[in-house]
Amino acid sequence: MPRYQILIEYSGRNFRGWQIQEKGKTIQGLIQDKISKLLKEKVILQGSGRTDTGVHATGQSAHFDCKNKILQLDKFQKSINHFLNKEGVVILKIKKRNYNFHARFSAKMRIYRYVIINRPSNPILEKNKVWHIIKQLDLNLMKKGAKKLVGTKDFSTFRASSCRAKSPVKTLKMAKIKSFKSRIEIEFRSQSFLQRQVRSMVGCLKYLGEKKWSLKKFESVIKSKNRSMCAPPAPPEGLYLTRVIY
Repeated sequence: MPRYQILIEYSGRNFRGWQIQEKGKTIQGLIQDKISKLLKEKVILQGSGRTDTGVHATGQSAHFDCKNKILQLDKFQKSINHFLNKEGVVILKIKKRNYNFHARFSAKMRIYRYVIINRPSNPILEKNKVWHIIKQLDLNLMKKGAKKLVGTKDFSTFRASSCRAKSPVKTLKMAKIKSFKSRIEIEFRSQSFLQRQVRSMVGCLKYLGEKKWSLKKFESVIKSKNRSMCAPPAPPEGLYLTRVIY
């Protein structure tokens, strides 16, 4: 059976996350249904990972197998996008892959970006696509905190109670903060993440930036391995899965 990889961009605002659920519209469910109807056969879509309700993607990756080879990939992409675009989803690229390729298990790195608008006035053009924070954040303090997150650690503090990962130990390769005027972007790189890990880390960095916490307190929260010590997670609308590296 031929295997195909698709690169996907979507707004997560109107979805209950990536993964198919018993109730509610999901990105995986939508794309899987449209591909099955277009190919006139049941296909199973495998994603690189789950994004929570309201989280966006500019580079989600997934694959599916089908009985017959798709002869014109560009025509197929155009056809599937005809049905997906009105839902806030688009297939950016499709290509045939070796059967050994797996969207989830072949991934070597996942890159997430969190976007904050830090100013008194509300964002208009990016409404529901960023986290609007009015209080001025101390970027230097946040950058020092971000460095404390990098490395192989037990990230239990930032782990959702519903997380099914076998181990809370992950290796965070990068936690980098850059800013331009009122826009703050935080990039995280790791082979894999715990459920709600990124949003929880951003929530703690926000507490640090607001000076609710000292750097010493921030470090103690990380080392506590205690979810109850974590700051409230950042809202989902500011989070983007930007790229999956194989």
